Amino acid sequence: MLELTKRLDRNTQAEVQDTLTLPYELRIRGRLKAVTDNGRDVGLFLDRGPVLRHGDLLQASSGEVIRICAANEPVATAYIENGLPLARLCYHLGNRHVSLALGADADGRHWVRFPPDHVLEELAELLGATLSHHEAPFDPESGAYAHAGREHAHSHGHGHAHGHGHGHGHGHSHEHAHDDDHHHAH
Repeated sequence: MLELTKRLDRNTQAEVQDTLTLPYELRIRGRLKAVTDNGRDVGLFLDRGPVLRHGDLLQASSGEVIRICAANEPVATAYIENGLPLARLCYHLGNRHVSLALGADADGRHWVRFPPDHVLEELAELLGATLSHHEAPFDPESGAYAHAGREHAHSHGHGHAHGHGHGHGHGHSHEHAHDDDHHHAH
């Protein structure tokens, strides 16, 4: 098994020996057994925290370099007019603590992509978006407060305090003591 132990800077000039295509759910993990696109068994033994992004390079303990690719997976893509409608959609979806990918098609149509969820999809439509359900790579924004080596998948297992009274349908409280000085990435 090839042991992938080191993250390389994206701009590193290295000969890539293979690719590893993973869905977002697996790219948030630092420990993982997987099979590369060429059929090689690999184990990820990485520092906890940073999400593996499409295009990231990992180096094996033996020197080989593997490029990470975002897998196609089921997504909901909300197409919406640029400017205030796009900002409003991002605000309301982000306020529900969901990971979002943002982009524009070659024809200039702006979109917000997220995992399928009927509540979020209904909200997007109420805000004027047109939805498309399909399979595409999901490589969400890392968040404005994601520091190199400090980015983490959104979880309410860590303490943070922010008092706000919006309703959202998952059971957790927002009244926790803050035990570190970063904001969570979405």
